[in-house]
Parts: sequence; structure tokens; C-alpha cells
Amino acid sequence: MPSKRLSVVVTRRLPDPVETRLKELFDAELREDDAPMSRDALVEAMQRADVLVPTLSDHIEANMLAQAGDRLKLIANYGAGVDHIDVHSARQRGVLVSNTPGVVTDDTADMTIALMLAVTRRIPEGLAEMQRGEWRGWSPMAHLGGRIGGKRLGILGMGRIGQAVARRAQAFGMQIHYHNRKRLRPEVEEPLEATFWESLDQMVARMDVISVNCPHTPSTFHLLNARRLKLLKPTAVLINTSRGEVIDENALTRGLRAGEIAGAGLDVYERGAEINPRLREVPNVVLLPHMGSATIEGRIEMGEKVILNIKTFADGHRPPDQVLPGML
Repeated sequence: MPSKRLSVVVTRRLPDPVETRLKELFDAELREDDAPMSRDALVEAMQRADVLVPTLSDHIEANMLAQAGDRLKLIANYGAGVDHIDVHSARQRGVLVSNTPGVVTDDTADMTIALMLAVTRRIPEGLAEMQRGEWRGWSPMAHLGGRIGGKRLGILGMGRIGQAVARRAQAFGMQIHYHNRKRLRPEVEEPLEATFWESLDQMVARMDVISVNCPHTPSTFHLLNARRLKLLKPTAVLINTSRGEVIDENALTRGLRAGEIAGAGLDVYERGAEINPRLREVPNVVLLPHMGSATIEGRIEMGEKVILNIKTFADGHRPPDQVLPGML
């Protein structure tokens, strides 16, 4: 007699190959639409599931976990970041949490370089002019941007993605600098020809481009605050493909509008989809709707990691990507 299959509730639409495989392996409940679940719907989902598969749009807090009951045993997050999940409370209630690390590294690093080029070469301005039908031909002084070759890139957070950004930037001829909780091992740092700065203040004051590639934690909230943003050179460009909460968005908006910062490329925002409306009005800013990891290959790989975590758990073993309190 076959053993009872795990009940798995998925909170958002996932790529078809991922949903199909979930159905094949588990008693999977899939979504018909792609709207985020309400708070009450998430609680109800946790009450009827052995495994919940949430995404970064699903905020799972301690009081919600307290209502989940005893059935829920695993939260298999679809994504690497887990700051939307109270991992400590889950652990206290005997609920394991897993994530999908490493999958979005190359995709996010690619987008970081794309934003860097978009801002410095004024690509959105040229695109808008063409779409309005206003281009009247080439001019030697039109649309002048700047090169990134030879510029100093300061990377804030030198984990997997930060290192991937450094490798790409190195190919463009940029000089690599970084600030990190710990200095990289020599065998990692030396091939990148990277300069380590223990002082973030000293680094940001000297860079031509700053790339934010660190997670959101209590210690990184508003790491680039109003005081630190004022240290940037007026010719500097700021790129963020990591977490919006790392930057004081209001202070950044003021700096851009005042001409104290040359430009910014943002894929993430401090309050999610609630972007400062004044930021939308700044011409030297490129805003994207959290597209950094949005490749079909990456999304399928994320789903495969989710499935592996659930399957390993179902077989009575520790999920390979289990997250413990204080890990991230």
C-alpha cells in the first residue's frame, strides 16, 4: 500500500514544469491566479498543509505561525531571501525552513551590469526619444554618457552575487573594490584584483559606481543612510539589485533631485511596490520592477531546488538548503 503523500500548498503561480513535477510527487495544491494570498488565506493554507511553498511576497510572521496548528512541518521557500519569514518562530514551533540559494546569482549579476550600463549610457532616455518619434538624426553632442571602463566599482556585500558582479565588471575594465563583513580569502580576492575596505564610509566616498549586493538584515537596514549617501561623489552612480531596505529611499531621492548623486539604477525598493513618487520623476534614474532574477531558466532551477528540499524532507532527511535562525 503506497504511503500517504505530503500535502503541499503553493502560494503563487510557478513555471509549468515546476508545477507539473510538484503534482507528480506530492498532493500539491496549485494556484489558479497569480495574486498574492491575503494574510488570512496564508494562515488557512498553513493549517491544511504539511509543506508551504511561499515566495518573497508572502510575509509569514510569528502570530501567523502560532495559528498554523501542528500539521505544518516545512516552509520550502521559493527564493533565496527569507527575511519575509520569521525563521526563529518557525524553528521554535518545530517547522523547518528551506530556501533556494545560488540559483539567481548569474541572473542578478547580469542585471546589475545591465542597470549600470543603462544609467551611465542613458539608454532609457534614448529609447523614450525613439518611441516618441522625436529623433532627428545623429549629433556629436547628443546623448552623451560615460564609460564604465577604468571606473572604480565599490561592491557592498561580496557574497556569491557580489563576486559574480565583480567578475563581469572586471571584464569591462573596472577596478574592483568591496566592503564586506569579512575580508575574502586571498585565493578569492586576488583573481578579482579586488581592494578590501574595512570602512564603508571611506569606500563610498571614493567610488564611481556603488553596487548593493548584501541581504536585508537588522544590521544592513538603511546601511546607505542620508549621512552616508552624502559621502558619494556627485558623479557617482548607485545600483541596487539586492534589497530596497538597505538604502534610505527618501534620502536617495533628495540626493538625486539635488544633483548630489549622478544617477541610480534600482530593481528593488524600500517599501516593495510602494515607490516614492518623486523618485519616478527623476530623469537620471532607471527603475525596474524587481526583474533581477527573472529568467525562465532561473525560475525553473528555483523550483527544482524547492522540490529537492521537499523530497529530501519527505524521505526523512534534513533538507539540503535548510535555513537556521541567524544564518542569513
